[in-house]
Amino acid sequence: MKDVNSIAKRAMEYKEKGLSEKEIADELHLSPETVTWLLTRGIKGGEAPKDVKIGWRSVGVYGNRIGFMAAAMSDIALEELEKRQMDADSVVGVAINGIPLAALISEELGKELIVYRPSEERHGKGGAFSSNYASPQGKKVLIVDDVVSTGDTIKAAITDVHESGGTAVLAVVLVNKTAHDELAGVPLRALIRARSI
Repeated sequence: MKDVNSIAKRAMEYKEKGLSEKEIADELHLSPETVTWLLTRGIKGGEAPKDVKIGWRSVGVYGNRIGFMAAAMSDIALEELEKRQMDADSVVGVAINGIPLAALISEELGKELIVYRPSEERHGKGGAFSSNYASPQGKKVLIVDDVVSTGDTIKAAITDVHESGGTAVLAVVLVNKTAHDELAGVPLRALIRARSI
């Protein structure tokens, strides 16, 4: 129970700093339902939702380790694109944790880098692409993030890529916590699949 208590404490600390439940879920690599339960379990009680906490700090603290993960993700992306006889012009990094992976994958594949910022303020209606990087307009893009918990963030990125005149052809993540092999019609591949059985 100590692990759950320490996670609940971190969730509460993030809440006190002004993060939304979705942002806390992204930061802790938990589903929004689990974060809601962690923040309200003393009030509502009840059984915890089925979830798996993903922590990859051991990788994230050193650039070379992120590079190793990005190299494996690049290999998976190339395998999937070849299998489907598709190509990508650009790599989209989903903020925050997908950006360093996407930057290294973009370098490995020799593709443009696009940075996508999901937006909680738009109430689940997507986000924005940074003007300091490439644009998805007219591009076939590979979307990169760290963890898929519900798929909502990647679905929003796919929608925004399409609304910007691009085409999402593949999504690659470190960990997929779902049973999905595609999101919004776009193939989804992961380095690791983790889910409750």
